[in-house]
Amino acid sequence: MSPGTWSEPVERGWDEPWYRVRMEDFEASFLPSDGEDLDEVCNVDVFVTLKDGSRWTATVFTVAEVERLMKLWAGTDEALGGRYFWVSDGLIVRDPGIDNMTDVIAGLIENGEFPDIFQQVINS
Repeated sequence: MSPGTWSEPVERGWDEPWYRVRMEDFEASFLPSDGEDLDEVCNVDVFVTLKDGSRWTATVFTVAEVERLMKLWAGTDEALGGRYFWVSDGLIVRDPGIDNMTDVIAGLIENGEFPDIFQQVINS
């Protein structure tokens, strides 16, 4: 399957405060800011539930958002004045939007890289 040709969502919509996208192989629950345009989301927490019931999490950023944050931190004590960016469960994507992020998640599951990038949620 080539990039951008993943199957269409089975179901998607709001389940406040979450925006959920259910695909054939997973469900992604995004937590966008209140009133944020879903096509412009550039920094968002997401929980993914796979078909086997396992739950995973990551924070997804766009390249532009990382650059914006680093510039914002310049001249502060944050991240050595914005000289680096690091997030333990971070995923950086090129383009904004929930649809794009869902396509990336589908691609990561398809190519086997998903468990290397997302953090599994272990319930104690």
